[in-house]
Amino acid sequence: MTRKLYRMSAWAIVDSLVKGDVEPEEYVASIYERIRKIEPKVNAYITLRSEEEVVEDVRKRVTEARSGKRLPLAGVLVAVKDNISTSDMPTTCASRMLSNYIPPYNATVVDKLIEAGAVIIGKTNMDEFAMGSTGETSYYGPTRNPWSIERVPGGSSSGTAAALAAGMATLGLGSDTGGSIRLPAAWTGLVGLKPTYGLVSRYGLIAYAESLEQIGPMARSIDDLALLLSVIAGYDEKDSTSLNPQPEPTVYIEALKRLDANIRAAIMVDLVEHPSVDKRIARLVWKAAETLSEHDIVVGEVRLGRELIDYALPAYYIIALAEASSNLARYDGVRYGYGIEPDPWESWNSFYSRVRGEGFGREVRKRIMLGSWILSAGYRDQYYIRALRVRRRISDSLSIVFKEYDVLLGPSAIEPPPRLGEAISDPVKLYLLDLANVIANLAGVPALVQPIDNVDGIPIGVQLIGPPLSEKTLIAVAKIMQETTAMRDLVAETI
Repeated sequence: MTRKLYRMSAWAIVDSLVKGDVEPEEYVASIYERIRKIEPKVNAYITLRSEEEVVEDVRKRVTEARSGKRLPLAGVLVAVKDNISTSDMPTTCASRMLSNYIPPYNATVVDKLIEAGAVIIGKTNMDEFAMGSTGETSYYGPTRNPWSIERVPGGSSSGTAAALAAGMATLGLGSDTGGSIRLPAAWTGLVGLKPTYGLVSRYGLIAYAESLEQIGPMARSIDDLALLLSVIAGYDEKDSTSLNPQPEPTVYIEALKRLDANIRAAIMVDLVEHPSVDKRIARLVWKAAETLSEHDIVVGEVRLGRELIDYALPAYYIIALAEASSNLARYDGVRYGYGIEPDPWESWNSFYSRVRGEGFGREVRKRIMLGSWILSAGYRDQYYIRALRVRRRISDSLSIVFKEYDVLLGPSAIEPPPRLGEAISDPVKLYLLDLANVIANLAGVPALVQPIDNVDGIPIGVQLIGPPLSEKTLIAVAKIMQETTAMRDLVAETI
């Protein structure tokens, strides 16, 4: 029986591997022993590399680190969401449409992981093309929550969240278009960050709605998240939306050691008191506020306006679906993707419809059709342009609030995780799950989820939102919450 190395933090694993206290074979064996036990129940991975291959890679990276090469993630096993391009593994987006697609290049974040000494263990399950909030729309079957196997883990980064929460990886990457990192983190006891738009390169991320989405880190502690963010953040000339200049990557790790003086926080009262937010979740936000108050952070209250909160969700979906209908038009079964044998006398429209009807799942088809309708003549001004105006109002409102406050507190999940089939059968309920998360995507600001307490035996997180490039402040505040509540390095052991 191997030691429970799957529970160790990335910091501890790197230190132990480099010093020789842990050998690569034992570390990898601990993770794969966990995978053999848990993966059949959870379905976190779409593609999983062989244990022998992974051991060889970890051994190589650790040997380099022991010889003096600076590798901040030497030998650490990282799970990567399956919409992030990898040249040596399929990138399916959890869709039949891309079931055989292997990209000819790596995403920039993947190259950064490799340069830092990390080893990618596999590609994780997700809602198809990142379209979903529960992890149930995947062509490869739903992912389950390791803390409560009959419940969902949240989406769309469901597989990465489940893998980390079950101890089947040490670090993970997700993507966040409207809460796809934060909602799974909030429902599985993880720390998850949607970075400032442009902080982390999107090159190699298969697009859903590029004006909203960001790749971000997921981990079991804020310490590990800061370490991973320091590796993947940075300007990338291959991404036209990449920010330049950027903070030095070291600031994220330094933020773990100290909190800048005179930090001002505020509870987003109109969001916490929204009728759609479960009262048990609302209490967690107030608990987080009390925790910060105990550490000499002045916590006030702020209201964006109930009208703006209510309009944010439809505005988000209008913009996201419009962009999705354009981005997914390229999947025609001719150049790449799911292919079928054409009838010699078949029209192009008929062939195109068959390819997309068979290649895309129901939720993706629905969103493409809605997006196409939104952009059609007569409706573009009525819906899309109005949604852009709401987006600008949200951004302007937050800018005003951030002149007075450094951090906003609110929920990420509006309720505990539903049971499988409960939300996906009700489109209104499914889309409403994103209510608390879409504001940060519309405004392009960073938002972080930190676990705070348990509800129904499941660790639940609250959300911290800050102004652009305030990741270091969010990390420092989350560190206080983590140390006060002892909610860190949580692994679901009971399944």
